[in-house]
Amino acid sequence: MVSPGLPKRFALPLRLLISFVVFNAAVRLGLLIFNGDFSLLAPAKAVPIFAIGMVFDVAAGVWWLPLFVMLTAFWPSGWQRSLRLAAGLMLLLMCAMFSFIAVAEFLFWNEFAARFNFIAVDYLIYTREVLGNIRESYDLRPAYAAIVTLTLLLFAGQRGALRAAVDAAAPRRRQGLAALAVALLLPVMSFFLVQPRFKEFSEDAQAVQLSGNGHYEFWSAFRNNEIDYAQFYKSAPLARAYAVLRSEFTEIGPTNFRPNARMPIDRDVAGRGDERHLNVVLISVESLSAEFMSAFGNRENLTPNLDRLAGESLFFTRLYATGLRTVRGLEAITLSVPPTPGNSIIKRPNNENLATLGEVFKERGYEPLFLYGGYGYFDNMNAFFGGNGYTVVDRTAIAKDRIHHENIWGVADEDLYSMALEQLDRRHAANKLFFAHIMTTSNHRPFTYPPGRIDIPSGTSRAGAVKYTDWALHEFIRQARERPWFKDTVFVILADHTASGRGKTDLPVENFHIPLLVWSPGNIKPARIDTLASQIDVGPTLLALLNFSYRSRFFGHDIIHDGPGHQRAFMANYQTVGYMEGGVLVELRPQRRWRLIDVDTGKERAADERGMHYLEEAVSYYQAASEAYRSGSLGLSESRP
Repeated sequence: MVSPGLPKRFALPLRLLISFVVFNAAVRLGLLIFNGDFSLLAPAKAVPIFAIGMVFDVAAGVWWLPLFVMLTAFWPSGWQRSLRLAAGLMLLLMCAMFSFIAVAEFLFWNEFAARFNFIAVDYLIYTREVLGNIRESYDLRPAYAAIVTLTLLLFAGQRGALRAAVDAAAPRRRQGLAALAVALLLPVMSFFLVQPRFKEFSEDAQAVQLSGNGHYEFWSAFRNNEIDYAQFYKSAPLARAYAVLRSEFTEIGPTNFRPNARMPIDRDVAGRGDERHLNVVLISVESLSAEFMSAFGNRENLTPNLDRLAGESLFFTRLYATGLRTVRGLEAITLSVPPTPGNSIIKRPNNENLATLGEVFKERGYEPLFLYGGYGYFDNMNAFFGGNGYTVVDRTAIAKDRIHHENIWGVADEDLYSMALEQLDRRHAANKLFFAHIMTTSNHRPFTYPPGRIDIPSGTSRAGAVKYTDWALHEFIRQARERPWFKDTVFVILADHTASGRGKTDLPVENFHIPLLVWSPGNIKPARIDTLASQIDVGPTLLALLNFSYRSRFFGHDIIHDGPGHQRAFMANYQTVGYMEGGVLVELRPQRRWRLIDVDTGKERAADERGMHYLEEAVSYYQAASEAYRSGSLGLSESRP
């Protein structure tokens, strides 16, 4: 283990590094088997998965060396008992940490089909919700047993090296300093030489994820939680990006751009008739994938009420979510902005007093409301909506005796809807118009809800949560029909994101597909709209249906009138952002990398003239959106006449 001439005490840190690499290779194999795609065991994929994985394992493992090198290099000879105690305790804690992280990786993979990313970093902030969700979703006894067992096995495997290190004489001071210098240099080299892009040897997203290392990925995500687009992504001269972006809007019809505006798409939107001052109830439903609805081919009859409602609504069949988290959906709906890299604007600093959908309604005397079934401090929702002129009402407004069921994420949807009805009744009684954005929580792990509502027991499956979500929405609509404000109200129903982002590519298009229904009997005629669109288009489409004239810097457009002339969608998964048009998906990644994907096959395609045109459009949208936030051009002060 230790070469001749090298002090025997250094056997411990070397043995620890080797064990770390072997242990993480075993975790990698376990995740591969757990993932269930055994085609990844083919040599063409397995060899690079494990070879590249070893690079990341070593890169992460060397960060643990300095502590043990210091201990073994400078602890005086003759103090073996105290050294044994200190080293043993440190080793036990480290083995427990490695075991905990390994088990956590399996839980995280089960939820996101990925190694740790900046969602895991967020979980450090919202430990109450996250740990509560884990406790309510899983039987943790096997996980605890696995952590204890792995800890003891790892510790037992190091006891020989520990005993040899403790019993050996301390190295000479010069040897100790040299060893410490090497131990400190290796993490520095790891930091600068090993890059996340080393994993991207394949188009298969699962293979790429498996070749990573949980420790490395977590700290990489921590460092890159906020990403500067201009520094890390493919860009163009800003004037060129702005010119391309403007052409995107002029391509679909005459556009009245504001002269001398900082935002290239700052424009006046004219309504197509007299303004219709109807109330609006916009419901963003947790994780409502299009695949759950019979209208999209599901045969489990999970959403009978939504499917029936779809036939009575403006039913948009080709709408795509911008991301895989609630804050991405809320961002797209509220700000009509593409999903720029890193965190959602909802979670970033300087996100108050922005030009929002609610502000357009507020200018007409509406009261914008954000109604949420959970605690609004989660994901910064209270601060964001409150800082942008919305009245925020969350679960704290619901009396305990009015709650039929709650879990760590929030109250049951039926209780949220009861609270919403009370809030809307109050506004109507005070002769106020309202724009109410309701965010549900029940269709989320642990998938629990009040008993006796549907024929699937609570807490047993996603299917049950979807069916309960549909039942609760039906009850809300049924009760709303009895209100005096119903006949003058538009209901907008869509998902915040889908239930899963798993796929062979970073951005599996089919896993961003969500439904959109706009329903208002007597006010909006039912129709089926098959135009490709994105969540950022929901707000402009709603305002067009109401014939509102307003000043806009929204990146979205009216799906009904403008959409057919330019069909495209935006989507993002952590650090990869995408733009889909004409059967081509443009992926933009850090280090200014990009690629073109054929939507039908999921395979990379050649960079032909059409593909390069879409690439330029994608860059223009994302670069302009990132610059608008960075420069403060999304602020209300920039949108006032």
